[in-house]
Amino acid sequence: MAQFGVAILFVFLLRLVLGSEQAGPCQRECIEGEMAQRCSYIFHIEYYYTMSKACYDCPHIQADCDRMYCVAADGVERGVFVINRQMPGPSIQVCQGDTIIVDVKNHLASETCSIHWHGIHQVGTPYMDGVPLVTQCPISPASSFRYTFLAENPGTHFYHSHSGFQRADGVFGSLIVRQSRQKDPHSSLYDYDLPEHVMLVSDWLGELGVAKFVAHHHDDGDNKPSSMIINGKGRIPKPRNELTSNETMPLSVFNVQQGKRYRFRLISNGFLNCPIQLSVDNHTLLVIASDGGSIQPIEGIDSLIIDAGERYDFVVNADQQLSSYWIRLHGHMDCDSKKVFQAAILRYIGAPEIEPEEVLTFENTERFGKVLNPVNFAPGDDQHVTVAELKALADNLTDWTGEPDMKFYLAYDFYAVNNWHFHDSQYYPIFGVEKNHRLYTPQVNHISLRFPSSPPLSQYNSLLPDVFCNESTVSNCTEEFCECTYTLDIPLGSLVELIVIDEGVTFDATHPFHLHGSSFRVVAMERVASNVSVDQIRDMDENGQIRRNLIDAPVKDTVAVPDGGYTIIRFVATNPGYWLFHCHLEFHIEIGMGLIFKVGDHEELPPIPENFPTCGNWLF
Repeated sequence: MAQFGVAILFVFLLRLVLGSEQAGPCQRECIEGEMAQRCSYIFHIEYYYTMSKACYDCPHIQADCDRMYCVAADGVERGVFVINRQMPGPSIQVCQGDTIIVDVKNHLASETCSIHWHGIHQVGTPYMDGVPLVTQCPISPASSFRYTFLAENPGTHFYHSHSGFQRADGVFGSLIVRQSRQKDPHSSLYDYDLPEHVMLVSDWLGELGVAKFVAHHHDDGDNKPSSMIINGKGRIPKPRNELTSNETMPLSVFNVQQGKRYRFRLISNGFLNCPIQLSVDNHTLLVIASDGGSIQPIEGIDSLIIDAGERYDFVVNADQQLSSYWIRLHGHMDCDSKKVFQAAILRYIGAPEIEPEEVLTFENTERFGKVLNPVNFAPGDDQHVTVAELKALADNLTDWTGEPDMKFYLAYDFYAVNNWHFHDSQYYPIFGVEKNHRLYTPQVNHISLRFPSSPPLSQYNSLLPDVFCNESTVSNCTEEFCECTYTLDIPLGSLVELIVIDEGVTFDATHPFHLHGSSFRVVAMERVASNVSVDQIRDMDENGQIRRNLIDAPVKDTVAVPDGGYTIIRFVATNPGYWLFHCHLEFHIEIGMGLIFKVGDHEELPPIPENFPTCGNWLF
C-alpha cells in the first residue's frame, strides 16, 4: 500500500508540473548512437468550445485557465475544433530517426478531416502527407486513419489539419525533430533546448473560420483577424488598463535562468494575411535556423517577422537583470486595420511573478532596428534582412547549382473573373454588383486548383484524364474562370526552378508559398515595383538582370513573395509523389491558389499501403 501511495503522489506531482501539456512518449534528450524509438500518439478530433465549463472561474482564478481540458484562447467564447480537448494539440517532440505513429480518430459529426505534417518530407511515405484528395481520402466521420512515417529531416516543424478551416479553428500543434548535440551544428551556441520553449503563434478569430469565409466571399464581410494567440493563450488587442476583469486572460510565460543561453523554436500557424513581428525587450535574437534548415548564425536581430507556415529558431542570451520582460507580437498587413497585437513574458527564474510595468499597445509592440524577414522589402537594406540574404551552412551539395532541367514561371494575383462559386454571370456578375461585394479570385497563372474526386497518388486509374490540366490544356483564362486539377509533371531527378511572381495589381498583399515533399533553396528575391508582369520578369531574366545565389542559398520549405516582385526557388525532385505547392493563407488555398507537382512516373512511386482507403464519385 505504501508503494501504491508513493506512486499516486508521483503521478500527482508530475501532472502538477506538466499541466495539460504532458510529455510525449519520445520526448527526451537525443543521444548519439542511441537506438531510435517508435512514438505512438492518438489524436481525437472533435468540436469544442473556448471558455467552456472545463475552465471553471477563469480568468478570475487564473489557475483555472490551466485546468485540464480548458481551452482559454483570448477569452472570447466561440466554437473550435480541437485535438484531445487542447489547443494547440499535443506537442510531438522526437529524435531524428524515430518512427512517428499517429492514430487520428474523427469524432466530428459531419465533417471529414486529415493531418498534414508540415516540414516532414515523407520520403518513401507520400501516402502519409495528409492532403485529402491528393495523397489520401479524407477521414470520414466516425472513422480513423493511422499515419506512420520516419522523422527523417530534423528541425522545427508542425502539424495541422488540411481540411476546410479546421487549422484556423484549432487543429494544429508543434512537431520538433531534434538531433544529438554532436550532430547539431549550432549546439555550441546555446545551453538549453527545452520542450517548453516552443512558441506557436497564430492569428485568431472570434468566430468559426467558415462563418468568416462565407461572409467575406458571398457578402461584404471582412477577412481580417481580430486577435492572435501564442501557445493557445492571449488577450483581445486592448491596452491592459482598458481590459475588464473578464478580459484579463493569462499570458504565455517562458522561464529562463540568468546567465544561460536558450534556443527558442518559433512556429507560425497563421491563416490570414497577418505576418507577425516578434521581439523580446532588452534582448536581441541570434537566428540559427529557418524551416528546419540551419543557417549561418545572424546576430543582433532586434525583431523578426514570421509568415504563415514559416518557422525560425533563435537563441536568447539571458544576460539581463532578474526581471520579467515583454515578448511583443505585432500584426502587419491585414492585422493593421484592427490593430492586432499580443504579448507573452520572458521571466528570469527568481524574479517576481508579475507582468512588466509598461502598458502595451498596437503602436509600441512594433520594434524598430534590425528586422529579419521584413514585409515587402528588397535585399540591400542594412536594417532589413530578407530571407534571400540568409546563408545556408556550408555543405558539399552542388546538385542544385547547375542549369535547371525544368523552369516554371508561376504568376499570381487577384483576378476579376466570374468565379461561379461566388458570382453568377447572369444574376450577379462581378461587375454587376457594388464594389464591396466583388470577389477577386486569387489564381496561379489564371488557373484555380480544384481537387479531384479521388486522390491521384493512390487512385490514378479512377480519374478521367481530362481532370488534370496546365497552361497548355486550357485557354482564354484571362477572360473566363478556369478551374481544374492544375498539375505539372516533373521527371524524377530533375533540377527544378520556380520563378514565383506576385503581379501586385489588385491588392497590396504578401503570400507565403509552401512546398510539400521537399525543401528548396531561396536563390533570389526582389520587389521590382508596385506591380509587374510575367513578361517583364522574363525579360529581366533573359537579359541577365536577376542575380541568383548559387553558392549558399538558404534551405526552406515556405517563403513569402514580395508584392510587385518575385521569389526564385530551386529544388531537386528526388521524392516521387504528388506534392502540393500552394499559398499558405487559408482563404486562398481554399479557393484554389496552388497547384500539384507530379514527381516521377507511377511505376516509380512507393507501393500503395495494403488496404489503403478509397473514395470517389458514384454516378448511376
